Amino acid sequence: MVLVVIVCCLKRKLAYDSFIFFWKNQGQDRQIVEAFLRSYGPLQVRRYSYLEVKKMTNSFKEKLGKGGYGSVYKGKSNDGSLVAVKVLSKLKGNGEEFMNEVAAISRTSHVNIVSLLGFCFEGSEKALIYEFMPNGSLEKFIFDANSPNRDHDHHLGWEQLDQISLGIARGLEYLHRGCNARILHFDIKPHNILLDENFTPKVSDFGLAKICNMKESIVSMACARGTAGYIAPEVFCRNFGAVSHKSDVYSYGMMLSEMVGGRRNINAEAEDTSEIYFPHWIYKRIELDEELGLPSIMNEEDKVRARKMIIVSLWCIQTDPSNRPAMKEVIDMLEGSVDCLQIPPKPYLSSPPKSAVGSSTATLVSTQ
Repeated sequence: MVLVVIVCCLKRKLAYDSFIFFWKNQGQDRQIVEAFLRSYGPLQVRRYSYLEVKKMTNSFKEKLGKGGYGSVYKGKSNDGSLVAVKVLSKLKGNGEEFMNEVAAISRTSHVNIVSLLGFCFEGSEKALIYEFMPNGSLEKFIFDANSPNRDHDHHLGWEQLDQISLGIARGLEYLHRGCNARILHFDIKPHNILLDENFTPKVSDFGLAKICNMKESIVSMACARGTAGYIAPEVFCRNFGAVSHKSDVYSYGMMLSEMVGGRRNINAEAEDTSEIYFPHWIYKRIELDEELGLPSIMNEEDKVRARKMIIVSLWCIQTDPSNRPAMKEVIDMLEGSVDCLQIPPKPYLSSPPKSAVGSSTATLVSTQ
């Protein structure tokens, strides 16, 4: 009986200590974020109270989407303009994602970068207020395009895909070279590209971004960050080279490949094993100068645009970072003639090993 009493007391003590530790950590995280907001200086975006956010979203009535970070709701600001409110479910990495988002986007002003209009940080409540993008993310226009039950409004023609790929490239080139600090995004993928009413693409979600000095060409990181299937090989294994702005170029190339194929790059359900990894399958067709075999190509102009996007994507996903073009060169290639483009060496990697997105990097790796 004495032993049972001692065990029960110990369990209650441990539970109490864990409770205190949790709230102590939460308090420390909030102090870190508040200190950041004070030290960062006057921000270009407004700070809202939680009541204002609740009123803005009509008590979070209309949900636009959900992810590992939390949920996004449709709202309306005081001036009547529509906004998208991202409500963060919890702080990750001492609030690193929240601070990254506020710090990175508040430095930017570009037609191809989403605008952060405000934020809320009040106790445990955290939210980010963005301009509303009526056409949502690029993801649904790529991966839903070939669905038998798809909405015809989800179809993007090659001219539109070409313009979207060029807009994303311009946004990334601005982040790498155009603003007062170099911003590396580290999570470029279709889900994080938003489209306005005119289908102008805007790079969004800077939760994994790193802000560097313009003179810095190489970035040090404690662990991998990004989304499996888009992560550059050097990000999860330093043997492939140094992490730099070329890591964003790789992610852009993988996304561009999916825009061309209208499918995810890795399709384990493909009947033909040669079609499982799309970049390898399409490379072979380009190399042998065969028909591209893309069902959405309707005429010669479509064929030229598709071929150009394929070649650019293959240059971007080169295993060696030094062989990849900078985003300025990507823009030049997309704007130039396809006849001037050389076929790159065959890219050898398909996707990072599952261990790259294991529990040790859970705070920095997006799983959407």
